[in-house]
Amino acid sequence: MIMRQAACPRVSIGVPVYNGARYLPELLDSLLAQTFGDFEVIVCDNASTDATEAIGRAYAGRDERIRYVRNRTNLGATGNFRRSFDLSCGTYFRWAAADDVSAPQFLARCVEVLDREPGVVLAYPKTKFIDETGRVTSEYDDRLHIQCARPSERFWQVVVRLGRCNALYGLMRADVLRRTGLLGDFLAADMVFLPELSLYGTFWEIPEYLFYRRFHAAASSAMDRAQVKVFYDPSNPERMALRKWRHLKEYLRAVARAPLDAAEKLRLRLYVARIAIGSRGELAGELFSATRRLLAGAPR
Repeated sequence: MIMRQAACPRVSIGVPVYNGARYLPELLDSLLAQTFGDFEVIVCDNASTDATEAIGRAYAGRDERIRYVRNRTNLGATGNFRRSFDLSCGTYFRWAAADDVSAPQFLARCVEVLDREPGVVLAYPKTKFIDETGRVTSEYDDRLHIQCARPSERFWQVVVRLGRCNALYGLMRADVLRRTGLLGDFLAADMVFLPELSLYGTFWEIPEYLFYRRFHAAASSAMDRAQVKVFYDPSNPERMALRKWRHLKEYLRAVARAPLDAAEKLRLRLYVARIAIGSRGELAGELFSATRRLLAGAPR
């Protein structure tokens, strides 16, 4: 029997997975091939019904750095992301999706930045997109090398530049993550989490393509709106409504949590008001749709 590591590693990697048997071995192989070896991998299985459990247990049996945990019920996507972090103990943390691949130097280059730059809270490498077979289909420019001294300026730059949110899979300071709201149970929670994280420090983009993000038919990025709602909250998918309104609310909650002075918090609230004004059409559309659904379900 392989004995578990007694001390906490420097890096924890959370692998939230649901029915990810097809690509999970490739992801785990890429993590075990890292040139930086002081890490743990927490495979957090969200009550999968495919071969995910067998794969997770097999890898955990072969390498003491891998731990397999199975949820009794499906917690929803973001709930499983949070659980994988809660189970970690490393100084630095990253999430790794079960269908993506990391180059061998991924961790080493990110750890190097966080060790050298105390003001950086997130280090991430550049991204290439791959298909079902692993063929590179394109390169993506996240434009999130954000070094502004003022938190409000960093927040605004992240909000306006965010696209595919590849930086969510970068390496972060675990102590900072614990001060944020992490990923909430609402649609596109990563679009709120990354701006909030920027309130605590800067983002550093490593100019090497070390992250391969896979897009395929079963990926969440390919789901329709109804499927995405179930993906986020399988117990109550209809709760996943009013996305824009929820984002505004969560921006304000993030501002309230952040350890900033009154002037910075005022600037941030003004930015949120600016976002609301720019999104007024979508906000009105969401209210109209919600009202129509409510009236359609009311007794006659």
